[in-house]
Amino acid sequence: MTFSSGALSVLPAITSPVTATDNGIEVQQISLEVKSEDYMPLTDPKNVEKFLNDYFAATPILAKIGKCESRNRHYNSKGEVLRGEKNTYDRGVMQINLLYHEKDAVKLGLDLHNIDDNVAYARYLYEKQGAKPWMSSSACWSKFAVGKFSESDEVAKK
Repeated sequence: MTFSSGALSVLPAITSPVTATDNGIEVQQISLEVKSEDYMPLTDPKNVEKFLNDYFAATPILAKIGKCESRNRHYNSKGEVLRGEKNTYDRGVMQINLLYHEKDAVKLGLDLHNIDDNVAYARYLYEKQGAKPWMSSSACWSKFAVGKFSESDEVAKK
């Protein structure tokens, strides 16, 4: 899978743990991309949950949102990309609405039907708007977010 430069800007980096040295503390930063291909099969919600938890390690509320929006599923029982139950324009594990977001996703070089791109766009969207795009499922995920809202989420709660 290849990403455009726009997609790479929203991929997470995992840093290595802090390591002790003789002179004090040394931090080694290793950039590792979290890719869905390492969590196969993606038809298993447990694997999708592991992927989301690793991908959104820096913003765990997004993993909770994914759990609430799709029950950690990117594919339905027929192996097709998951569509929203209430709004059929919602797609994938993060239930990104095609009517509102597909044009911007395409500009970023992302395909919302692809799980890696779906979560990359969710991160991008969260950085721009906080949790506001997922407020319809907030009764489910907000219980995990007490005290963990960003400034943009404060706007979303209003």
